[in-house]
Amino acid sequence: MSLPCMILAAGFGTRMGALTRDRPKPLIEVAGCPLIDHALDEARGGGAAPIAVNGHHFADQMRAHLAPMADVTFCEERPEILDSGGGIRNALPHLGQGAIFTLNADAVWTGPNALHGLARAWDPDRMDVLALLVPLQRAVGRKGGGDFAMDAAGRIRRDPQGHVYTGAQIVKSALFDDYPPGPFSLHAVWKAAIAAGRMFATLHPGHWADVGHPEGIALAEEMLRTDPRV
Repeated sequence: MSLPCMILAAGFGTRMGALTRDRPKPLIEVAGCPLIDHALDEARGGGAAPIAVNGHHFADQMRAHLAPMADVTFCEERPEILDSGGGIRNALPHLGQGAIFTLNADAVWTGPNALHGLARAWDPDRMDVLALLVPLQRAVGRKGGGDFAMDAAGRIRRDPQGHVYTGAQIVKSALFDDYPPGPFSLHAVWKAAIAAGRMFATLHPGHWADVGHPEGIALAEEMLRTDPRV
């Protein structure tokens, strides 16, 4: 199944400390490859098209990096950063109507392609959102607990003792229609979908690494060495 993909890459990367004083977090390298390129490989490997990437912090560097890529649209957010929900809403003119993939740009993966796993589990008749989770023991570099618990049908609820959200999902673009232009969090969209019983999840069978903090770089590189993609 081919769907458009939004890669969320506009954050300030404050948890990275000095590493993001002169560059955006998505251009930090893991295993010799910028994080944004890991995300783009995931999107392309999952058959996503078209692809949009947002940016705000050092947006000129992001634009220059992405400029040679004919399959990618760069959506600069200015004068203000739009947060996760606002960033997706802002990019929808480039992605079209219907369901879309979204990926966070600060993670790397092992195991099967993340978007393939979402596509296999997607049921638009029952779902408005389908999140890809990973058990806490396979969430490399994760600081803190989990995010969601799943019931037997795959519906989810907030639970800090549950599984970890990997930053990958399918979401219906219509969920953003009632929000005005400007910043808002994706969590508001999720809250409404959970209340309606239409937010579900599926589990990623491989490992996932959080590269949102400096320690995550070495941990992710070790994960990639010891648990290759399949």
